[in-house]
Amino acid sequence: MAINRTPVLKRCRSLGLDPIYLGIDKKSNRNSQRGNKKVSEYGLQLREKQKAKFIYGVLEKPFRNYYEKADRMKGMTGENLMVMLETRLDNVIFRLGFARTRQEARQIVDHKHVLVNGKQVNIPSYLVKAGDTVEIKEKCKGSDRYKAILESTGGRLVPEWLDADQENLKGAVKELPTREMIDVPVNEMLIVELYSK
Repeated sequence: MAINRTPVLKRCRSLGLDPIYLGIDKKSNRNSQRGNKKVSEYGLQLREKQKAKFIYGVLEKPFRNYYEKADRMKGMTGENLMVMLETRLDNVIFRLGFARTRQEARQIVDHKHVLVNGKQVNIPSYLVKAGDTVEIKEKCKGSDRYKAILESTGGRLVPEWLDADQENLKGAVKELPTREMIDVPVNEMLIVELYSK
C-alpha cells in the first residue's frame, strides 16, 4: 500500500486545513502561510480533491471510483461523493468516538475489532447503510486501548445521523447523512469540475 511519509501537520498546512478535522487537537498556525500566491482554477480544484482524499485517507484510484459511482447515482454528484466518503466504516468508527483519528479507526477495522449487524467486517471502505448497527467486539471492549480512546473522545460531538452508546462501544446509523450534516471543509463542486473535464 502507498504510504505518504510527509508529516501530517505539514500536509495540513499546505492544504490550508485545520488538523481538528483529522481528530488532532493541535492548533494550526494560520500565520505561517507564506505570501498568498495566486492559484489557478485548476490549482483550486486539485487542492479540494487532495483535501478530501487526505481527510478521509483515500488513495487516488479508490477516490476516482467513488466519484464515478457518485456520478451514476441519482442527485448531485458532489453530494453523493461526500455521503459515500462519510459512510465508510472507518469514518463511522471515528465519528462515533471509538477512535481518536481516522487512521486509528482504519487500523481498528483492519484488526477485526468491528462488528456490523453482528458480523465481523475488516474492510475500512465498507459502506454502512441506514439502520446498520456498528459495535466493537465483546472481547476487545474491556481493553485499556478503548478506555484511553473514550477518555480522549468523550467530549466529541457525534453527528446527528449517528446514534452512539459510548459506554457499550455500540452505535447505530439512524439515516444516511445529507451534505449539511457533514462538517468537512471541502468544496465538492470543485472536485466535480476537476473530474468532469
